[in-house]
Amino acid sequence: MRKRTTWLSSLANVVIFIVLEMAAFQLISYQAPLQHTWAARGAHLFMAKVWGGADNIGYYFSLRSANEKLAKDNFALTQELLKAREALRRVHVDTMALRPMPGFTAIAAEVVKMSRHGQHNYLILNKGFEDGVQEKSGVITPSGVVGIIDAVSAHHAFAFSFQNNDISISARLRQEGGSGLLVWDGVSSGKALIKEIPLQYKYQPGDTVYTSGHSLVFPPDIPLGIAGGSRVINGATNEIEVNLFQDFSSIRYVTVVHNNSFDEIQQFVQ
Repeated sequence: MRKRTTWLSSLANVVIFIVLEMAAFQLISYQAPLQHTWAARGAHLFMAKVWGGADNIGYYFSLRSANEKLAKDNFALTQELLKAREALRRVHVDTMALRPMPGFTAIAAEVVKMSRHGQHNYLILNKGFEDGVQEKSGVITPSGVVGIIDAVSAHHAFAFSFQNNDISISARLRQEGGSGLLVWDGVSSGKALIKEIPLQYKYQPGDTVYTSGHSLVFPPDIPLGIAGGSRVINGATNEIEVNLFQDFSSIRYVTVVHNNSFDEIQQFVQ
């Protein structure tokens, strides 16, 4: 009972203190102009901080919501851009398959597997003999030569990549320049060497290298790359560096080309 009386007495003292403080504040604010100004200013500052904080909190959540919407919109636009680029690439390759290449049949295909980090790289395409693909056909893109078909099943084809130490392509400097063998340099995905160019054929770094048309596999005049530096081999021929147009890290859609006279011409070669 005594503890309860003590607790009630303490509570009454606190209430009386608060009431007296409020009364004193009121007397100061109404009786002294300077104190009244200070009191009003303090109240206004307090209200400004409260309302400013509320506004900042509201702005923060509004900004976060806007940023989330922008991020979603940006993701959607990026996806649409990637789809558009992919469609454009496919149209480009399909159009190439329809481009007139006298004496050659062209078939559009897609790369489903490839290797790039060895010395004997390959590609597997999603078209086979039921689609018209034949062995000893060339694989090209609008950027150059990709490889040569070596084996064919009903719905797939295996091709040796140009990035293979066993593959060489007959190539020519400029439209009317000297011809030689173009081979991968075995190191860089974008570098090749054109060999056995006779010294009497002059060239300039920056000249374009094309397929020569002396091969049964590839049509003539496909741009392959840009000639760079050179060195003389055994005092008789030039070996010239070539910067390839074809980016082997981004190949997906290709065109398979087959020489319609391959078997007939091959009879004279054997």
